[in-house]
Amino acid sequence: MKKYILSAVTVLGALAMTSCSDFLDTKPEGVYTKDAFFNVDQQSIDAIDAVYARIAQEDMFGREIFWEQAAGTDIVWGRTRGFNTLATLQYNGDESPLKGFWSRCYEFGARANWVIQGLGKKSSLSAIETRSLGEAYFLRAFYHFYIAYRYGTDELGVPFERYEDTPEGPDGHIYTIPEQRKTVMENYALIIKDLKKAEELLPRCEDYSDADFGRAHKAAAVGYMAKVYAYWACWDKSQWANVIACVDKLQTSYGRDLCADYEQNFTDDVKSWNNPEYIFAMPSNGGTNGGGCEFPGVILENKGWGVFNGWGQIKPTQDIYEEFVKDEANLIDPEKGNIRKVRSVLEYNQEFMFNGDPRKFYSVSDVEAGFQINKYMMPFGHEHMTADIDNGVGYVNPNGNWPTVRLNVPILRFADLLLLRAEAKINTGADGTADIDKVRNRANVKSLDHKATMADIYHERRVELAFEFYDHAYDLKRWHKSGDATIKALAAAELNAKPRVRHHYKLDENGNKVGDRQNPEAPFEIGYYEDAATHKAGTYTDKLITFPFPSDVVNKSNGALVQNSAWK
Repeated sequence: MKKYILSAVTVLGALAMTSCSDFLDTKPEGVYTKDAFFNVDQQSIDAIDAVYARIAQEDMFGREIFWEQAAGTDIVWGRTRGFNTLATLQYNGDESPLKGFWSRCYEFGARANWVIQGLGKKSSLSAIETRSLGEAYFLRAFYHFYIAYRYGTDELGVPFERYEDTPEGPDGHIYTIPEQRKTVMENYALIIKDLKKAEELLPRCEDYSDADFGRAHKAAAVGYMAKVYAYWACWDKSQWANVIACVDKLQTSYGRDLCADYEQNFTDDVKSWNNPEYIFAMPSNGGTNGGGCEFPGVILENKGWGVFNGWGQIKPTQDIYEEFVKDEANLIDPEKGNIRKVRSVLEYNQEFMFNGDPRKFYSVSDVEAGFQINKYMMPFGHEHMTADIDNGVGYVNPNGNWPTVRLNVPILRFADLLLLRAEAKINTGADGTADIDKVRNRANVKSLDHKATMADIYHERRVELAFEFYDHAYDLKRWHKSGDATIKALAAAELNAKPRVRHHYKLDENGNKVGDRQNPEAPFEIGYYEDAATHKAGTYTDKLITFPFPSDVVNKSNGALVQNSAWK
């Protein structure tokens, strides 16, 4: 596609960095050149770090991809936003989070493409270059996947080409159009091919040094294969068998499993990050260079109660809270409590640590919800949380305009894949109960008293993975397309519902209810989210399973990019 459409060619001036200060530094430093590439190992490292560079930042997984989750009822904005169609399901394709994510996936996928082409021309590779090539295959598949499932269907795929298949590479394609694949299954086949090559070339995660933790590894490649096959099964149910095979391989060949403690997935203890559940994540150092993911600061209470510049966005709802509460009648040890609910959601009067002090939660966010996400709050709990962070003492970047923290924010973890295997088993006539029970038991919830159903999949994925980057909204969309009547009905109910929240109040001298949002002990009543502009109208239909291609991309392609039929 033309260079100003997919930004595929800008990599020629942006890949060979002469210096890159830290793998966790998501804004790499250095001077770009077009001359000597891949002559020494450091050039290979710098080039591939430029492919990772954007994953954790605001316009990708740092925030933008999460706005889409308002298509369900797990989250609300928390503040007034200007792209309400993402919540109302009346997409136009030009919403800024969609366009930004689209652009970044193509831009950084092109960087991976360029690295593969460059290293592939060499007659022999060092160990570092071999690793870098494996990372490039993984990351090309990673970016390709997030475009493919969000825009592709069985009737039309998304544009994609491999530079190594075209001898002239990107230089010869400045004014040409990457092939728009006939179906999304064609895209998925190419993604799987890349992931298999990545598995072949990458080291195991155990073989990385601490400084390189977070890079792609063999188990990450297989984990994403399982995810791709699960999404492929939306169009071809025979792919469920491949999901089972991939998750089996993760256990038998790569030792992946649940870690013993649910909390370990969301800890600021760096030594705990490389646990058996880790598949792929955004390791964040929170330093003044802004290394890592901004999402914990994005969801923190607006202005952080006067202590730190939280952004106050993306709030839990009463709907997801009630889904957590369903487990409370089935706790293994009532003394331990509902681990997932407490760890995932802050509700009024719940105690938590903030900057070294115990607090009772309340919120003064712009648009009331009554909750805050709690999953990523641990770094904010430390006394002097921003102090001397670059010498290893602090946990939070003192720059509130770039609110990264020391945390390993999961993108894909093994619990997600266990539940996908359970779903695959149910869809192939096998029994998925054992996988679901394993996830439940780790969370202090009793095993099922019946053979697992798709209704159990709906509940477990929703509460186990709440507020993570697993894409609950797309789960709902693919379930709505499912032939299973139970899961289709559950998905339809959520996709068509208006989100509910808590409105906290007190009684004035006349007995009238008035807002009392700064009192942690204030009573509440449940009502719809106040921002009516984000409420759905109409009935969800399967055409909404994808987003429409951005209009300017379609227009500038001169007819070479065909819009999805549902959006013409």
